[in-house]
Amino acid sequence: MSIAARSPQPAVGAVAWIVLVAAFGGFLFGFDTAVINGAVSPIREEFNLDALMSGFSVSSALIGCVVGAFTGGMVSDRIGRQKAMLIAAALFFASAIGTGLVVGVYDLIIWRIVGGIGVGMASVIAPAYIAEVSPARWRGRLGSLFQLAIVTGIFMAAVSNALFANLAGSAAETLWFGLGAWRWMFISEAVPALIYGLLALSIPESPRYLVSRGKDDAAARVLTDVVGIQEESEIAAKIRDIRRTINVEARQKLRDLFVSGRLMPIVWVGIGLAVFQQFVGINVIFYYSTTLWQAVGIAEDQAMLVQVITTSMNILATIVGILIVDKVGRRTPLIVGSAVMTVGLLTMALAFSQAVESEVVNDFGDAETVVSLPEPWGVIALVAANVFVVGFGATWGPFMWLMLGEMFPNRVRAVALGLASAFNWGSNFLVSSLFPQMAEVSLVFAYGFYGISALISMLFVLKWVPETKNREIEDMQTSAYTKS
Repeated sequence: MSIAARSPQPAVGAVAWIVLVAAFGGFLFGFDTAVINGAVSPIREEFNLDALMSGFSVSSALIGCVVGAFTGGMVSDRIGRQKAMLIAAALFFASAIGTGLVVGVYDLIIWRIVGGIGVGMASVIAPAYIAEVSPARWRGRLGSLFQLAIVTGIFMAAVSNALFANLAGSAAETLWFGLGAWRWMFISEAVPALIYGLLALSIPESPRYLVSRGKDDAAARVLTDVVGIQEESEIAAKIRDIRRTINVEARQKLRDLFVSGRLMPIVWVGIGLAVFQQFVGINVIFYYSTTLWQAVGIAEDQAMLVQVITTSMNILATIVGILIVDKVGRRTPLIVGSAVMTVGLLTMALAFSQAVESEVVNDFGDAETVVSLPEPWGVIALVAANVFVVGFGATWGPFMWLMLGEMFPNRVRAVALGLASAFNWGSNFLVSSLFPQMAEVSLVFAYGFYGISALISMLFVLKWVPETKNREIEDMQTSAYTKS
């Protein structure tokens, strides 16, 4: 194999373009999971759903996420990262159109699961692809762009939901072609899904996949043009390393996570991080916040504006997390983040305990109960919610995924990461499904539970989570945490 030197440094423009295209899958990830927020109330009313079915229809996408996360890696290993991205884009597109045109709750659930499969695939394909094509010295920052893309997608879902609701008068009102505004909230995702699919055609295949298919010459061209490896001997050595790693990962099995019949402690730590990231209730904010604020007396247009503000804070907090991660480490920010989330969530619980109920006569002459927060508790609840989001966005949001990629030894990394990811999506499903029922009991109970979970997460990090900053991946091989 003879490879001519092409340039002394990685092509900055090529790397930036490739990473942005791959990260666009994260944008759709965030958009798809958050767009449901503006449609919860009209869906519940149109299909006459109780709390249990309402929660399931919202969280059903997470079933697809689990499937997509498990199958995404296998699909991308079989057909390539680029083609797997095209499949994910097609799933996003189909889900957007299908969900917008549903006639009942059951086909709504089916189309949400289809979109969830796309989300799950994007959650494993994009980070892996970015890591495989990024030059080593840029990998940390470039990899963090995926999380930034996710929160940007969440923000844009909030903006588009507010836009459609304002154009129609409310999310339940008819907008265009006889379709309700809430349906256009879903259909709008078809545009970025189509863009994602077209952009995916413009990027090269991962060198790791090319080597796995014996296409060493093609892999060498990517390593030269994008990664920036110029010397023939270095390229050959890199390809040998890739081939050896592929062989190691191919042999990983679930049983490798057990030593003397017990799950390795470091795997328990990873599962704990994955579960606590969801048990603090972050996705309740992104899935239900419009309904939540309306439930305590805030008008729909104002509730959607609150969601835009909250998602904006999430983006800013994520940027802060990206800037500090390589300076202060992982463990300390997680502890501080847990403390901040605890304060925010328990303050929200306190604020909702001040809610008052009153009876009003609606337009049909019927009496109905209206809940509201007296001043200053409405402002306190809003500030507390954003304190919680900032605490999460700057720490647990990006750092949990970062640590799962760092903390496991090479010999079990792939299977351990897959297991922890499954627990994360499963916890997301559980929390999202149960929130409507918990809220019917009491919002104080719901946010009190999340606040206690945040407090326990701080104790968990203090007791069991190791610091991975400046530790080589190979050092994890002999960590005491890998032993039973």
